[in-house]
Amino acid sequence: MLDSKIIEIDGVFLGTAILTGSTAGLRFYAAHESVRSLHNAVEPDLAGLSRQVAQHYRRNGTQAQHHA
Repeated sequence: MLDSKIIEIDGVFLGTAILTGSTAGLRFYAAHESVRSLHNAVEPDLAGLSRQVAQHYRRNGTQAQHHA
């Protein structure tokens, strides 16, 4: 692992964007159940990955919190 950035949305830690050295971009390591389906997703940049994670969390996060 070369570098990583925390992805936190609305004060909730959802996971980490990991730069693996590949030209493919950043790989997402999901730490929150609401975004688990995005685990290992790859995006070319942090902004795109963060946007995808935020959309997924906001769509599924409320449901996951009610089931916890």
